[in-house]
Amino acid sequence: MKNYFNFKHIKGDLFGGITAGIVALPLALAFGVSSGLGPSAGLYGAIFVSFFAALFGGTDTQISGPTAPMTAVSMVVIAAIMANFGGDMSKALPVILTVFLLSGLMQIGLGLIGIGKYIKYIPYPVVSGFMTAIGVIILVTQILPSIGYYPKEDMEYVNQFKPHAEEIILDNILKEEAGEGILVLEDFKETIRRAGDISPTQILDESKNLAGKNASGVIGAFKVLPRALKNINWLELILALGTIIIIFGFKRITTKIPSTLVALVIMSGIAFGANLDYVPIEKIPFGFPVPNLGIFTSFSFAEITPYIFTALTLALLGAIDSLLTSVVADNMTKTKHKPNKELIGQGIGNSIGSIFGGIPGAGATIRTVVNINAGGKTRLSGMIAGIMLLTIMLAFGPVASQIPAAVLAGILITVGIGVMDYKGLKAIPYMPRPEVAIMLIVLVLSSVWNLVYAVGIGLVIASLMFMKKMGDLTAKRSDVKPLSEEKAWDDEGDFPTQLKEEVVIKHIKGPLFFGSTSDFQALAGQIPATASAAVIRMGRMEYMDQSGLYAMEDVLIDLASKDIKVLLVDVVEQPRYMLERIDIIPDLIPEEQIFDNFQDCMTWVKENVKDEYNNKGYPKS
Repeated sequence: MKNYFNFKHIKGDLFGGITAGIVALPLALAFGVSSGLGPSAGLYGAIFVSFFAALFGGTDTQISGPTAPMTAVSMVVIAAIMANFGGDMSKALPVILTVFLLSGLMQIGLGLIGIGKYIKYIPYPVVSGFMTAIGVIILVTQILPSIGYYPKEDMEYVNQFKPHAEEIILDNILKEEAGEGILVLEDFKETIRRAGDISPTQILDESKNLAGKNASGVIGAFKVLPRALKNINWLELILALGTIIIIFGFKRITTKIPSTLVALVIMSGIAFGANLDYVPIEKIPFGFPVPNLGIFTSFSFAEITPYIFTALTLALLGAIDSLLTSVVADNMTKTKHKPNKELIGQGIGNSIGSIFGGIPGAGATIRTVVNINAGGKTRLSGMIAGIMLLTIMLAFGPVASQIPAAVLAGILITVGIGVMDYKGLKAIPYMPRPEVAIMLIVLVLSSVWNLVYAVGIGLVIASLMFMKKMGDLTAKRSDVKPLSEEKAWDDEGDFPTQLKEEVVIKHIKGPLFFGSTSDFQALAGQIPATASAAVIRMGRMEYMDQSGLYAMEDVLIDLASKDIKVLLVDVVEQPRYMLERIDIIPDLIPEEQIFDNFQDCMTWVKENVKDEYNNKGYPKS
């Protein structure tokens, strides 16, 4: 208990937790709105992830909650699942939260198997491209709400989708009838009756869903941008711009008071106090959060299966996000975090948060820095931050529901600007071309296609490039020369000169791996027709991979087909193990043809190899 609750620093923890909680409030609301689940989902995520990640995590001063990267991926998950359920949130929500729960459980699993220490090996170009893409996505997708344009409310735009909406509704009727065993050709009257029951409201709702889907994401935002610019709500634009100006401007005055909170209070106060006709955020439910039992009562493995890889991506992203923040905390506090324990804590926080309807979160760098600067020393500070947010929600939920949506859009725009990796962008002219290519591929694919797949593709390309680079470097150490270029080693001076036509000696220096197999495979074709034995010296070959193993097997089979006996000298442990695994030893090379040193091999050669050819390669009479 001493490690968990050290009340020696309670004053610093109290100030740190309260300050971090206040800083987290506007961001939690904004991330909730951005995700598509509403401001309450952002708050719930901030409350539960902050409290439980601090309680069970491995970084004493870490403040956790919804972050820009986690929200961006969550937004993709939510949009995809919503589309599958025809925009019906009541049906989609249990599946969405189940995916979030699964990602939390996966994080716990990652921590239990000790994967935390390997997160640092994710290539920087992938992380850089991803973070910049997050900024681009947030910036572009917040243009529409910042100018007060909502595609679902533009009836002229919505009406364009009515024909498609009618097709979808009719298609759903046919699917329902098929599920009920009704044959349309035999009972078409039932189909006509059900089609006649379609109301204008149903068509309108489906049209709005299609309009919203068509305008979602970066490409969707650009599609409707011309319409949006013709329908600017100047009040909403002024609220968003005022928020942005205050956030960047107030930092020049002081950084002791969070400029995001100042902007939220001032702009919301002006809008509400002046009774302006603005668009507020969704209403925040009053009272303590309640668990969404639909996660368990309506669980369907078939509905979750398509999103397992997405859940894993969320888990890995949360792990990266959190552990990077842990490193920042270590540098500031001169401490050492426990990476696997941190992953378990984050997983527990995200799991519990998802049950209560919260979006996933991770360690948040800015909030953690604020906590440390305000005096936070132990895990109590993170728990206090969660309690602070819960208190604010319970006491001021109705007031927070009056916050203008444009103000949160302005806050998110500043987040988008801040989250971009400018260090990586500035280094583009000086970075190696392959790394620039990886960064740009991840950036572009993440922005216009799919965050999850883009990261996967980036990791695969980076891994292949790394393998190529390491292969090239290792190949320089690997010396597999043609027989014509071989030079005798020092202990080969006593080799019988009369047997040079009958015995060839091959030296292998360095690893035999995929980068050097082609040179070795050429060995069989280089051995003269006069040879009856081949000595392969392996004392300086410390490693053999699977490619090298199969290359050697091919050569040995080829030599055996020509009745050439192969003698192996000084086979070290790892290559011998590989040769034994596929029975090259003893099936192709019996134990009596394997020698610990060259002298023993030469004894065998002198006793078993006959001098049949002269130095010109002609048989002796």
